[in-house]
Amino acid sequence: MAETPQADAIVLFGATGDLASRMLLPSLYFLDADGFLPDGFRVIATARAELSRDAFVEQVLHLMQKRAEGLDDKVWARFAARLDYVAADATTPEGASVLKPLLEAAKAPIFYLALSPSLYGRVCVALAAAGLTSRDSRIVLEKPIGRDLETSKEINVAVGAVFGEDRIFRIDHYLGKETVQNLIALRFANTLFEPLWNNLTIDHVQITVAETEGVGDRWPYYDEYGALRDMLQNHMLQLLCLVAMEPPSDMEPDSVRNEKVKVLRSLRPFTRAEVQAASIRGQYTPGVVGGKTAAGYEQERGQASGTETFVALRADIDNWRWAGVPFFLRTGKRLPERRTQIAIQFKGVPHSIFGGSAKDDLTANRLVIDLQPDEDIELLLMNKAPGITQGGMRLQSLPLSLSLLRAYEGPGARRRIAYERLLLDVIHGNSTLFVRRDEVEEAWRWVDGVAAAWKDAGLTPKPYAAGSWGPSGAFALIERSARAWLD
Repeated sequence: MAETPQADAIVLFGATGDLASRMLLPSLYFLDADGFLPDGFRVIATARAELSRDAFVEQVLHLMQKRAEGLDDKVWARFAARLDYVAADATTPEGASVLKPLLEAAKAPIFYLALSPSLYGRVCVALAAAGLTSRDSRIVLEKPIGRDLETSKEINVAVGAVFGEDRIFRIDHYLGKETVQNLIALRFANTLFEPLWNNLTIDHVQITVAETEGVGDRWPYYDEYGALRDMLQNHMLQLLCLVAMEPPSDMEPDSVRNEKVKVLRSLRPFTRAEVQAASIRGQYTPGVVGGKTAAGYEQERGQASGTETFVALRADIDNWRWAGVPFFLRTGKRLPERRTQIAIQFKGVPHSIFGGSAKDDLTANRLVIDLQPDEDIELLLMNKAPGITQGGMRLQSLPLSLSLLRAYEGPGARRRIAYERLLLDVIHGNSTLFVRRDEVEEAWRWVDGVAAAWKDAGLTPKPYAAGSWGPSGAFALIERSARAWLD
């Protein structure tokens, strides 16, 4: 495989959209502020909106004045000089050719498609037809890559006809979060955990991605995908893979991604009989979130819908390491709090030597990895409670914390946007934290099986009040195995 040269420009398609405004442009500014953007690196923004370059730069300035605490005039002047804007419809060769004068000096440009996945193939064909692609150019694709396995393959074939697999960067911003990367370090840079990371000592794993926001005006997109395809197929399965994968031989991109693919291939398929006991679909109805009344999904949509806004399921990995260890996954909109969390629940001690009340105090160890809103890793350990009692020793569970905010707080410290790490990796051609084609397709293969089992079993979304933790069936799902959600 040829070495990927350092990129010298990035073309942001959909540059006036929400993703570019909230994440991509601020991430590029902060990379520039920290000295990570190469000299001469250019940021070429494009969208259909008719804007002059000066008007676009002014928009970005207002954006950064709100986003960056104490905007540095020198940094802004340097970043603004990198910016350019051109209105274009990049789905046609004629529209894409408008970009050609801006890319004449670029030898290794990045094409970032912050667009609907349905446009990926057309944009790639248009770029090639306009003569804008080369061996050193690369492309970044946002999730979801398709709606199912069939459409995912269609997109991958269309993009792959223009860009080689080593030049395609399928982005999942969860993989850019510090705590997700720290999970890799925690597992493979310490001798403490890996000997315990198996079905002999781990009882079960919980992965929760909870959002307080509703779907709102995004319902046309969401109604087509639902929680299963929007969140579980990509973000949650990626987190599951990082928890469950075998140690890679090194941190080379294919070494890591090979191990993740093995996990996806080991996921037990759902059957019609199992899906009713091992999964639940939900849809939020009117309720109260954060002390404010919230409309139901059907009220936001304006009519009845069979789309799920909540999904919980039990996933089993059929291999030697994880046989018998259930992975409980849940995600939903309009839940009581915003939280992304991985909980590794260890088994209890095989025999308690403590008598009296200390025996009742004894709880199993738990490793809790919080990704948002705070980034923290806590290991709950049993400890003797201070003081003396007549009833003998008392025990209590205390956390050992690896809080990134507390460990690295200080002047100038800030929480990085996950896209910063990923954009920097694209610039340098490092695809370790990006998703390979076979990963995407294996994830879709399993998720399609879940959706097919739902259809065969006639499993429809159950109502849950906005501000609750989902339908009652979500609690029954985990309680059938004598376990409970970590709430």
